[in-house]
Amino acid sequence: MSVTKTTTIQEQIREISAELQDAANHLKDISAAVSIFGSARTKTDSPYYRKTIEISQKLAQTGFHIISGGGPGIMEAANKGCFEAGGTSIGLNIKLPHEQKDNPFQSQSIYFKYFVSRKTTFFMNSSGYIILPGGFGTLDELFEALTLIQTGKAHKAPIILVGTEFWDGLLQWIKKQMLGNHYISPSDMDLFVVEDDPDRIVALLLAHHQQHLEEKFQLGLC
Repeated sequence: MSVTKTTTIQEQIREISAELQDAANHLKDISAAVSIFGSARTKTDSPYYRKTIEISQKLAQTGFHIISGGGPGIMEAANKGCFEAGGTSIGLNIKLPHEQKDNPFQSQSIYFKYFVSRKTTFFMNSSGYIILPGGFGTLDELFEALTLIQTGKAHKAPIILVGTEFWDGLLQWIKKQMLGNHYISPSDMDLFVVEDDPDRIVALLLAHHQQHLEEKFQLGLC
């Protein structure tokens, strides 16, 4: 390994560590937080945008903090619903050459250069995950959550897919190919639920939170 490459990697490790520490300082008093993932490209007139606002509002009224990626689309709707309901709305903003533009509905804004530190911050501070339709980034966040909980590297938390029609093809493929070929276990299909009704989504998250309320460590990584 060349000196240049070694120096670059060491500097990146320092930057990633600094980003994680900064995020930890910002969020040290945050509990009962729900992360909402979905496409930055979702338009404000989309039914998914409006539904995300409703879900976020109801969660905030129940006492949950909301964490999103801080950008437009579903991320904006997640922050907006919480912000307008008087809750704590957190944005984990990533610096990108395109797409990412901070939304104005963040009570706290944290900035990241690296996806690794940003994703780690999501999973260290969430007691539930809501996944709206999206692209590669949304699928990455979904499967990261599933993998961490499946392998016991994150505490068990609800993973709720919103958008029955959107997710149906993927779920059929998972059943046929992944489960059918024994790449996952039947119990792994219980790691997530598909639910479109905002009231039932809030009820699922609240029931899980209350069930684990007395546990000292119910958030984050194991």
